[in-house]
Amino acid sequence: MALHDIRLKVNGVEYTAQVEPRLLLVHLIRDVLGLTGTHIGCDTTHCGACTVLLNGEPVKSCTVLAVQADGGEVLTVEGLERDGQLHPIQEGFREEHGLQCGFCTPGMMMSAYALLQQNPNPTEEDIRFAISGNLCRCTGYVNIVKAIQYAARKLHPPQ
Repeated sequence: MALHDIRLKVNGVEYTAQVEPRLLLVHLIRDVLGLTGTHIGCDTTHCGACTVLLNGEPVKSCTVLAVQADGGEVLTVEGLERDGQLHPIQEGFREEHGLQCGFCTPGMMMSAYALLQQNPNPTEEDIRFAISGNLCRCTGYVNIVKAIQYAARKLHPPQ
């Protein structure tokens, strides 16, 4: 199978790689680049654990080919933290107990990040819709919603 040269930016860092055309983006991120915060849950787009942002849009990286990201920009959960400081979304999940086992957490955080980029003051309904493609088998979503509300308040304090 012929390899393809791809170039992409992940969490602000430029990478080049030679990949098989069938390599999934999630495997490029985890196995080639060593960024294991993005989880593999189902390989069928049902769970959302592998959600990352590709060119600013949330995608389930288990169904995107790495070659489709060529020339693009990817943000993973590792890219949220800056200069040793947790992003407000990460802080919110900690402060509001928005995680239990943590398996769904990276995908939830990336879906929340995308939401807050588009809608700085989401309603509970907006939040629940934004994370509806992500499954959590532990928390019942109440504290996840609270965590995202925490982040929204921190990022955009009420005037």
